[in-house]
Amino acid sequence: MNSRMKTLDSILVKPAGPDCNLACTYCFYLRKSELFPGVQTHRMSEETLEEMTRQVMNQSQKQVSFSWQGGEPTLMGLPFFKKAVELQMKYGRGHAVGNGLQTNGLLIDEHWAEFLKEYRFLVGLSIDGPEHIHDRYRIKRNGKGSWSRISDRARLLLDSGVEVNALAVLNDYSVRFPEEIYEFFKSIGLNYMQFIPCVELDPSYPEQSAPFAVSPEEYGAFLCKVFDLWMADFINNSPSTSVRFFESVFFHYVGLTPPECTLLDECGVYVVVEHNGDVYSCDFFVEPDWKLGNVMRDELKTLLNSEKQREFGQMKSALPRECRECPWLSVCRGGCTKDRLNNPYDKTSNYLCPSYKIFFQHADARLKKLADEWKERQAFSSMPQPASGESEPKPPKKIGRNAPCPCGSGRKYKKCCGRDL
Repeated sequence: MNSRMKTLDSILVKPAGPDCNLACTYCFYLRKSELFPGVQTHRMSEETLEEMTRQVMNQSQKQVSFSWQGGEPTLMGLPFFKKAVELQMKYGRGHAVGNGLQTNGLLIDEHWAEFLKEYRFLVGLSIDGPEHIHDRYRIKRNGKGSWSRISDRARLLLDSGVEVNALAVLNDYSVRFPEEIYEFFKSIGLNYMQFIPCVELDPSYPEQSAPFAVSPEEYGAFLCKVFDLWMADFINNSPSTSVRFFESVFFHYVGLTPPECTLLDECGVYVVVEHNGDVYSCDFFVEPDWKLGNVMRDELKTLLNSEKQREFGQMKSALPRECRECPWLSVCRGGCTKDRLNNPYDKTSNYLCPSYKIFFQHADARLKKLADEWKERQAFSSMPQPASGESEPKPPKKIGRNAPCPCGSGRKYKKCCGRDL
């Protein structure tokens, strides 16, 4: 085994597989049902849930996070998640356990909200913005929009004291409205935002991008505009809203490891467990070539450190010359492997490369200034002063969960950029 053993500190679970009660036009996961021929409804059994949880709790260290995604995970019903928490407690050994639930919100009611609040689930709510933006592609099976119900469920969750992030997919339409989306989220109290660029090939014509895919130039312009809005909302030199990409990038500027896998040298830092126990390398690579094993017969930690998972992770660092010579490589690290393979023009270059170049040219100077200010605060507040003749201390490479978040929000790291989804 490689001496650099990866620790099992997070896992992504798809308990209802690709099943969903929406029919979003841009969803890439619905067609994963083809992996399970002859099965109409995909649901994780209690036996699989228990074995997976037992392994995670026994093979992880003192902190571990479960990310529940889909499809739509709430199709499992609330009793399933109550059982999941019960099993975490049963097999826990003094662990700090975080649970994240990514949901479209349709099935959320007062009982769900009470449960999510009680057990401190972090909810990632899929909502693309105001009605005309959200309902462009996030539609029900009858073709009608879902915005009215989802925006109401957002308010229910927030009013119940549940921690909620807005997860907005940026597509060919929504990318035109950066200010409207940002201000809408603020207006309903969704101050934690994650913008996910839609990079998909056209299933009918794989030599070209899907018609709903975001263009690199428009995505770059979107990032620049939202960055300006984010900066304008700073209060006393600290952000009053959270935009995950900006804060993840900021980690690099202060010498810390970014929490977002797309910004790492290599990926493959977690595994995905499907409803039937099959284990895959990544959410975007749930496909036969990257199936690692099955939780009912294999150890998760062994699969995480398997040769196939190492091979998968190393694909990210196999960059073309253009990337290796780029001044922004140290920040973007080549982006997500998926966005390279989904580039219809060049499978070796990241489709979003022009976006990153536009953004970093726009934001670099201000990010450096923010980083200098953060380092100065750290030097005087939480770091020992250098003795005479010593150099100024460098910022720590790792940050404790209860330490102030390096993004400058004033919140603890575990409540800010360290919150796992």
